[in-house]
Amino acid sequence: MLKGKVIAVTGAGRGVGREIALLCARHGAAVVVNDPGVSGEGDGEDAGPALQTAREIVAAGGQAHANLASVTAPQGAASIIDDAVQQFGRIDAVVNNAGILRDTIWHKMSHEDWRAVIDVHLNGCFNVSKAATPYFREQRSGSFIHFTSTSGLIGNIGQANYSAAKLGIVGLSQSIALDMARVGVRSNCIAPFAWSRMTSSIPAETDDQKQRVERLKTMSADKIAPLVVYLASDAARDVTNQIFSVRKNEILLFSKPRPVRSMTRTEGWTPQDIADQLIPAFRPSFARADEVSADVFPYDPV
Repeated sequence: MLKGKVIAVTGAGRGVGREIALLCARHGAAVVVNDPGVSGEGDGEDAGPALQTAREIVAAGGQAHANLASVTAPQGAASIIDDAVQQFGRIDAVVNNAGILRDTIWHKMSHEDWRAVIDVHLNGCFNVSKAATPYFREQRSGSFIHFTSTSGLIGNIGQANYSAAKLGIVGLSQSIALDMARVGVRSNCIAPFAWSRMTSSIPAETDDQKQRVERLKTMSADKIAPLVVYLASDAARDVTNQIFSVRKNEILLFSKPRPVRSMTRTEGWTPQDIADQLIPAFRPSFARADEVSADVFPYDPV
């Protein structure tokens, strides 16, 4: 499905990103494998993961180039796209998959942990997408595929930084899709369920947490890649501004926030009117205050 395409995949040295890069290559794409090889918390550097993924693609008869830049720096992000154009002549799709985790309960979260996660996920997504945009505009085609999370879409405990970044990516993707539709460029999000280096940090202390982790372990990273290949292909030319999720063999489409209830007082509202009339009427439609993704997906993956 991707013959002749050139695709940049960030965070492609391990886990979900690696499986995406491998499957894109098997479908005929030339792949820029970006990964600075940092730890799950964003520390250190290691060229090995990106080089290994690129070598595996080449050994199988495909085309790949390893890029070790950090997406947090605009010049690093630009180098990913520059490598695609210099090595393979063009850029057709960007997969914004790079990420780190610095989980901690809200009242203990440091400014440093907040900034680090926002910088990789949200700013990194912006930086790489911004670098690819001039090429997409000129050729009047292109596909942005951004990785969000149910931690942002639904909520999770101990992930204020990650949740904020991932929901911010949805807003960014929506704006890109609207602004770039006139030149034939599309932008979509995927919320993956998969056992990887990042999800392995999920605590497993209570029985419910242990059960959740065991479910995740059955969801391999390779299950995410087919949807990415489709969204990067010309077969998805009319699919844009959507939020998908992959949970093992199940693919889901998420709704966007829309009004669920409305109440009008022609004479206006007082705080007491809100307490006496509005909230009792709205309360049956309130979202659960303590809901996390495990509550929305309590069943075993298929």
